[in-house]
Amino acid sequence: MRSHAFLLLLAASSLLPAAAAPATVARLAALPDGATPSPAVHSGRTDAREGGMLAYQWPGLYFETRFEGRRLDFATGPGEVILHLRVDGAPVATLERPEPGAYRIDGLDDGPHEVRIEVATESQAGPNRFDGFFLPPGSRALPAPSRARRIEFIGDSHTVGYGNLSTQRECSEAQVWASTDNTRAFGPRVARHYDADYRVNAISGRGVVRNYGGGPGDTLPQAWPWRLFDHGTADTGGDGWQPQVVVIALGTNDFSTPLRPGERWPDRPALHADYQRSYVAFVRSLRSRYPGAHFVLWATDRAEGEIREQVERVVARLHEGGERAVSFLPVAGPDMGGCHWHPSLADHARIADALVRHLDALAVAWTP
Repeated sequence: MRSHAFLLLLAASSLLPAAAAPATVARLAALPDGATPSPAVHSGRTDAREGGMLAYQWPGLYFETRFEGRRLDFATGPGEVILHLRVDGAPVATLERPEPGAYRIDGLDDGPHEVRIEVATESQAGPNRFDGFFLPPGSRALPAPSRARRIEFIGDSHTVGYGNLSTQRECSEAQVWASTDNTRAFGPRVARHYDADYRVNAISGRGVVRNYGGGPGDTLPQAWPWRLFDHGTADTGGDGWQPQVVVIALGTNDFSTPLRPGERWPDRPALHADYQRSYVAFVRSLRSRYPGAHFVLWATDRAEGEIREQVERVVARLHEGGERAVSFLPVAGPDMGGCHWHPSLADHARIADALVRHLDALAVAWTP
């Protein structure tokens, strides 16, 4: 399970348009002489490395390029990661723990194509690296994809898609890793509905003021300002990312376990007060970064309704403080059939549908 061999799970040719040739993906010994970088865009936070390589750690990233020709090369660095490859919107291959180095997508019709590499996994243990797209001789660059609509999703394991592919609740660490697919979580589902670019800034087990079980590590608001989890490079907003919608789901880890001796809150009311104050402050800090965004705070009815009640109070306090572009969305009755009682694929579809209905009712102004 932990070997660094890669698996190429080629999609059936029936998944591709009838007129298209079946694409192949193969490992290269090296990039060919004469290969040139293909203009590309990516979602999410990255930290630039020498030679144009990009380190990334937050989930939900994707890398895209457009070109004309029969083939395209790309290179990836080492990392515990699962990558989905799509060409012209159709699935072509999945790379599981790919060997670092160069790969070629081949066998395409000689025309324009759009290639997208999506990161499925969560990477709390350390960053991964993407080394870029490259045009082999005979392929020609086209302008990179561009979308007007943008959504940011902030949260915990529910937003990550933790264990969402699993059909059982009891899972080993290896099973959680293999059955987590952010591309099928509610956030990317909502983004696809609106043809929007998206970012996923979420970490499993983290809360607003308290992590799961009172555990160590940054809370989500403490981690959010950084490009990687090591606090090495701050995200100062210089890339121009301005979402029209920010969707936040935080509170499950704050309230799903009892307080332990030695934690800084003497009782539940003290935890509630700290949570509300800190969550309000976090949203206000995001507002200063995203002045035109509408914020949606959503919560399930788990933990005997405590999460929902506390998020509702946060929204009420924001409204009392003059914040109007904030709304609350309750999501009731998820089956939590994924690993360790996390949302199943059916739950993620239900949450996505609820968010779409909510955003449609708000008549969000998608104009940048």
